Amino acid sequence: MASFRKRLLRVHLAVILAIVACTALAGYWGLSRAVHGQLDAALLALAETEMAMLPAAPRQPVQVHEVAPGQAPPSLMRLDRLVQIIDGEGRVLARSRNLEAAQLPAPPALLAHLAAGDTVFETLPKFGEEPLRMVSVPVSSSGSRLAVQVAGSLDDANHILAAATVLFGAMALALLAAVGLAGEMLTRRVLGAIDDVVDQAHSIGEASLHQRLPHPGTQDEIGRLVDTLNAMLDRLERGYDAQRRFTADASHELRSPLSRLRTEIEITLRRPREAAEYVDALASCLDEVQRLTTLVEELLMLTRLDVGQERNAVETIALNPLVRAAAQRLEKAAAQRGIRIMFDEGDGAPVHARVAAGPADLVLANLLDNAVKFSPPESSITVHVAREGEYALVGVADAGPGIGVEDLPHLFERFYRGAKARAGEAPGFGLGLALSQAIVHAYGGSIEACNRPQGGALFTMRLPASE
Repeated sequence: MASFRKRLLRVHLAVILAIVACTALAGYWGLSRAVHGQLDAALLALAETEMAMLPAAPRQPVQVHEVAPGQAPPSLMRLDRLVQIIDGEGRVLARSRNLEAAQLPAPPALLAHLAAGDTVFETLPKFGEEPLRMVSVPVSSSGSRLAVQVAGSLDDANHILAAATVLFGAMALALLAAVGLAGEMLTRRVLGAIDDVVDQAHSIGEASLHQRLPHPGTQDEIGRLVDTLNAMLDRLERGYDAQRRFTADASHELRSPLSRLRTEIEITLRRPREAAEYVDALASCLDEVQRLTTLVEELLMLTRLDVGQERNAVETIALNPLVRAAAQRLEKAAAQRGIRIMFDEGDGAPVHARVAAGPADLVLANLLDNAVKFSPPESSITVHVAREGEYALVGVADAGPGIGVEDLPHLFERFYRGAKARAGEAPGFGLGLALSQAIVHAYGGSIEACNRPQGGALFTMRLPASE
């Protein structure tokens, strides 16, 4: 199969050839009409001149008016013109000397047109040595119907058109060659730049995603293509790095409980033990299995959210009772540390959002659970629900130490845990906020985190509002 460059060049040449051919044909047609029109006008002018010289008296002889030889210079108007005067029956009444014994044709069809008063132009391709152009003009003279016929050679007109054909052909070939060469140079330059981009892109692999395609320095189509590809490489590099970190973190998080589970089983099996000790060991193993189950379920949910499969049907839900129900489930754990959960519902008007109830409840549970984990004893957590333009807002504010400046940019990354969580003060895998953000994004919302001026952290969830 021909390359794109050759196919593009062929199409380019075909279009140019069609345009040049149409232009040449139109030019030839216009020139032909002009040349023949001039000849017809000259023949008609001579015929009208001859008509004006016809005798007015009935019995005067009809003759063609020609200058006698040697008396005057030849008339350019009558040069190479054959003149003949006929009656209504086609009989020749007079003719020019250059016709000699021959006579211009006057077939019955022509006589019928002349009888109807029509001026007739016709071409005589086989009369004499050259093709002729003839005009026949009817005229009434001395009470009888006559006709003046004037013929002229088409040889000069044909020579002009033949020369024009050669000229047009040469110009068309020259133009086609010039445009084809320019098109070849242009396509070679453009597609050569694309080939360079392709070759450079082929050299970029997983181990060299940090490399970028060199910019041509222009903001034309090639420059925009390079910008787009470099932006895609940026996204691929970030995605690949995130996937690599995610795989490493997932492997670490899975390995830790599995190692603890294996160690506890091995220790338990080293020697015979009492039934109570076996029960304690199995209960500890069950806790580790539950942690693994939770981790795997969260990973599967994140994976399904990434591919758009974990998205329940959108419905209109009231956020006020949903937030209160989520808080009630955590009141016991909060009360054990003396933490109070307070509500701020503004003017008390119900706030509705377009989201699925189950995923929204999971996000609220994660935000409230984080607030309880990181709040100091004998403090309070404030939850507010409000409407802001096209969004329904749920804010969860705690009185804890806040979020470290170095932790804020990475807070919603998978398996990322802040300094306090990494120190072991708060349990978890570091997937709760990442999962919550993925869920909210799936329904057209967002989650933001910041530190409050008076201390503590504030998480704000925005969801599309509904009336």
